[in-house]
Amino acid sequence: MSATIAIISDTHGLLRPEVLAHLTGVTCILHAGDIAAPDVLTTLEQYAPVHVVRGNNDKEWAEHIPMTLTVEAAGVRFFMTHKKRDIPVPMPDADVIVFGHSHKYAEFDVKGRLFLNPGSCGKRRFDQEITFAMMHVADDGTFTVEKITIPHE
Repeated sequence: MSATIAIISDTHGLLRPEVLAHLTGVTCILHAGDIAAPDVLTTLEQYAPVHVVRGNNDKEWAEHIPMTLTVEAAGVRFFMTHKKRDIPVPMPDADVIVFGHSHKYAEFDVKGRLFLNPGSCGKRRFDQEITFAMMHVADDGTFTVEKITIPHE
């Protein structure tokens, strides 16, 4: 069965309506940290199951959230962490390595694994794009990633 997975990061307490509009009908949501407020997770959970890692700006309220997480969704194996430098060596057994922190969208292959930073879809910082990713998983397990850019003034 085909599936769509929303991959976000660095919301910093802000869930934009443009992001929420893409979440209806998704299989699950992956959040790569810097959530900044528990109500962000409460809102996301209204759309689909949420898998989340703690970011460097997630303080005492988030102490129960893991720093790294391995999860399978729609047959795709993910390893998640907030900072790219925290990806262990050797690399985890995963199809996709998800990280955030830099607020810059990135998609690249390392030894047959997709590395994906969905950028930041929360508060705009550093004059960068506002982005997140949607992964479309086909019935045969293959997947494509769509970069979503939210226009800003």
